Amino acid sequence: MLTTTIQQDVATLAKKAIALNYQISCAESCTGGGLAFALTSIAGSSTWFKQSYVTYSNEAKHELLGVDQRILAQHGAVSSQTVEAMAQGCANRSSADISLSISGIAGPGGGSEKKPVGLVWFGVCHQGKLLCEKQIFSGDRHQVREQAIEFALKMLLQQLELKE
Repeated sequence: MLTTTIQQDVATLAKKAIALNYQISCAESCTGGGLAFALTSIAGSSTWFKQSYVTYSNEAKHELLGVDQRILAQHGAVSSQTVEAMAQGCANRSSADISLSISGIAGPGGGSEKKPVGLVWFGVCHQGKLLCEKQIFSGDRHQVREQAIEFALKMLLQQLELKE
């Protein structure tokens, strides 16, 4: 079930993408397709949502998005370098106007001192420019994933607002 906030953000994003004649694609890891589910929750999303990649494993990130294995080996899946490569790969493969990538640790396990549970990195490739942000969310696995989707939608909205 999508929260009211997510539903409202998707509706606003749809209007802005249509007005700009933009195509959006995404590459997800820890959200497991949740962002794509949210983006396609409204009728007519096919006019502005192009495609999504769910690249949960490092192998999928490499094979489907072209993330260099050296980046994954050196920095890990949950890093600025990886989400930047994911966003760039998504943009290149989908030819979308804007792409967003997500990789994080939703928990309950898998965290460490340097990369705690709740750490999520976001990458955006917008007209060839890369932007990267990180957040540390609290709560259980479901809450972390939901917060990551909400944040991703806000990032996309911010990028589209820059074009208005």
